[in-house]
Amino acid sequence: MKVQLKSEKCRTKALKIAAVAKGVSKVSIEMEKEHVEVIGDGVDAVDLAKSLKKKLGYATIVSVEEVKKPDDAKPVVPIEWTPSYIHYPVHYDGYYLW
Repeated sequence: MKVQLKSEKCRTKALKIAAVAKGVSKVSIEMEKEHVEVIGDGVDAVDLAKSLKKKLGYATIVSVEEVKKPDDAKPVVPIEWTPSYIHYPVHYDGYYLW
């Protein structure tokens, strides 16, 4: 979100408004670009922009993108167990009792 951050009071207001929004987990301000960066799950960017615009006078959405977690999980390799049962063949001497 691009917001006019003229004073410390405006910065504090922007942080408070963004932090209260539904689904927000992290809020940060980039002073050089006058951006408020909001990270969260299920954040409604339009509602957030409206509430910032209502309180601060100017707010626009710069970009909305999905943050993907790096998939560093190693593939699961099954453990191959050696059988503990050894089959010994039964030797018959040719003589059966019936």
